[in-house]
Amino acid sequence: LYNPDLAPVARERRNWSTYNFAALWISMAHCIPTYMLAGGLVAAGMSWWQALFTVGLGNLIVLVPILLNAHAGTKYGIPFPVYCRPAFGILGANVPAVLRALVACGWFGIQAWIGGWAIFKIGAIYFPSWETSEKVFLGISLPQLVCFLFFWGINMYVIHRGIESIRVLRNIKAPLLIVLGLALLYLAYDRAGGFGPMLA
Repeated sequence: LYNPDLAPVARERRNWSTYNFAALWISMAHCIPTYMLAGGLVAAGMSWWQALFTVGLGNLIVLVPILLNAHAGTKYGIPFPVYCRPAFGILGANVPAVLRALVACGWFGIQAWIGGWAIFKIGAIYFPSWETSEKVFLGISLPQLVCFLFFWGINMYVIHRGIESIRVLRNIKAPLLIVLGLALLYLAYDRAGGFGPMLA
């Protein structure tokens, strides 16, 4: 029923501020898969504002249950599997905990593949032969696999360092994402010759 991983976090160790949680949400909402989703919606026939509204609304809808779900954990320092025990029972709490872990593993895999793909595409600029490499496993070439594992390894290192390293990384990442997003918007504006042609 108890081990150090399930123990409540002592009040003096609860050092995540409102900014840290906001930075976490910005980092989760403002990412390459979100751009890909918006681009896919436009490609499927939505206008730019419909796609932006849909993605924004989806993030806000998800934010509400996330905040409700996280409230007890942040207030009392209890982890999710313990938080589930009153509703699901001691053994039953394992079901939502494992389901949550499976979703997290799936999302981590998606993010790691996209990050590895970005590294692969950048590398292919300098090593054009990467693009024509023979597929060795499930339609994946060796350079693609190496780039995926490299990006995955970086993430595993950060996770291994613990939650504090994630908090520090998110604090840097959130404002950087906003600045880079605005820079990307300016680049698109400049290349398209204004907002009119860009959004048409």
